[in-house]
Amino acid sequence: MNLPSSFTTTILNTYRDDGRRWLAELPALIDEASRRWGLTHITPVENLSYNFVAYADQPAPSGAQRSRGVVLKLGVPNPELTSEMAALRCFDGDGAVRLLEADPERGMCLLERLHPGEMLAALADDDQRTHLAADVMLRLWRPAPQGLPFIKLSDWFAGLDGLRPRFGGGTGSFPKRILEMAEALIPELFTTSSPPLLIHGDLHHFNILSSGRGWLAIDPKGVIGPPEYEVGPLLLNPWNEIKGADAIRITERRIAILSERLGFPRQRLRDWAVCHAVLSAWWNIEDNDEGSEYALACAEVYAQVKG
Repeated sequence: MNLPSSFTTTILNTYRDDGRRWLAELPALIDEASRRWGLTHITPVENLSYNFVAYADQPAPSGAQRSRGVVLKLGVPNPELTSEMAALRCFDGDGAVRLLEADPERGMCLLERLHPGEMLAALADDDQRTHLAADVMLRLWRPAPQGLPFIKLSDWFAGLDGLRPRFGGGTGSFPKRILEMAEALIPELFTTSSPPLLIHGDLHHFNILSSGRGWLAIDPKGVIGPPEYEVGPLLLNPWNEIKGADAIRITERRIAILSERLGFPRQRLRDWAVCHAVLSAWWNIEDNDEGSEYALACAEVYAQVKG
């Protein structure tokens, strides 16, 4: 297979030996999915990242005249991919793309293809984008069924316990003031925020697409945590757009809209945004030992936002 080198590098860096085996098995996995679900005209999407994703055609359901467009998604079996499939089953197409078929053990699933599929990031009006994102949030959030393999937000933030040991007890590239601010806020936010719900966990302008059923989310992480956290990934995006002289004004405007639409205090949304930005920067350090600059710059912006 002629896979992009950036994709294979990401898989190998992320999953190591499991990733190497999965890449070797990928042609057979695609063939298995094709036979299993009757897929034809499989065309990989551009910009593959952590999963193999391709457009395909499938025979139409009984009674329909034409084949239907679907999306095939294959990944190294892991808890995050399993959680995504479980979340999509729970959302059942309400605010999110529909899950048509799934095999978590094999790391494969089939999704409806959204048309026209324009990303929210393509819209020019930031107020409109923020209102549409709030619409999607309110449709998605729900109590989580018991016994399903969802990610816990508290586990994500527990990962920050490795930050100071990584830097010999210091803060490394993290501004001391910002890290200490996040360290103080995190336990308080988990105590004072709304009761945990099933949330998307990575809802931003590139994970919300237009469709005949309205704007819908794709690629949910399937996270159990306070819904206020959901604003963090949104405020951090579009990547590299929130910078410069207008960064504080844009962020304050977004938080004002989200506070009004979602019913959460502005200060709490601001605080979750700071903590998410620090967490995002730490993930970049863990994964690549670099790439934390933008998220930390955003954290500095959020720290200046008025509650």
